Amino acid sequence: MASHAAALIIGNEVLTAKVRDLNGALLIERLRARGIPLVSVMMVPDAVDAIVEALVYSRRRAQLIFTSGGIGPTHDDVTVRAVALALQRPVVHLPELVKSLRAAFGETPVPAEAMRLAEAPMGSRLISGPRLKYPALACDDIYLLPGVPELFEAQLDTVLEGLHGQPAVTRVVFLDAHEHELAPVLDAAALAEPEVEIGSYPTFDPAAGYRVKVTVEHVDRSRVDAMIERLLRELPKAAVLRVE
Repeated sequence: MASHAAALIIGNEVLTAKVRDLNGALLIERLRARGIPLVSVMMVPDAVDAIVEALVYSRRRAQLIFTSGGIGPTHDDVTVRAVALALQRPVVHLPELVKSLRAAFGETPVPAEAMRLAEAPMGSRLISGPRLKYPALACDDIYLLPGVPELFEAQLDTVLEGLHGQPAVTRVVFLDAHEHELAPVLDAAALAEPEVEIGSYPTFDPAAGYRVKVTVEHVDRSRVDAMIERLLRELPKAAVLRVE
């Protein structure tokens, strides 16, 4: 069974609309393509207590945690400290990062503010890859990724290369009917096969060409196909427009 994942999008700038979050949507897409179920996405401010609370909540529900933001050198970058507190570990300087910073500054002493970039919860590791200018930081199964979208995407893709899931098979039925007309059939099907995910999504856009889109999803194609066959038998035949 694939490990479940949860995400924390961290930053006052996201919660106050100074910056539009792009990382959450990208993470959802990448995890789905990888076959790793995502159970929650939370947005929290740059506050240690709020991040710790969200981490504790997320770790009760998921094995993998992805954070976005809050790992830079300024006063509002508190993610490392929060993760360390949630795991009850001290914050340390990673020797590899210290070495990189000293090389970058050359003969000039590394400022204390810049040295914050070498901080990590004790027991952390670095994940490197050919696309990365800066390695990704991981502590246990918590992946601390940057908030800058370009850096987030590169580090996320590198991290996901080492994680494996089982992508779901999805089929779709497009219908010309109101949801309340479909509800009895969908209710009975969902009750009979609770492990097969059935979704019902209406639209009010006349250009869409349908009224309701019903999705059927499971990692086992045979179970998806069997459910589609059941729905086609039980749904109003005149309402079925097409199946994909």
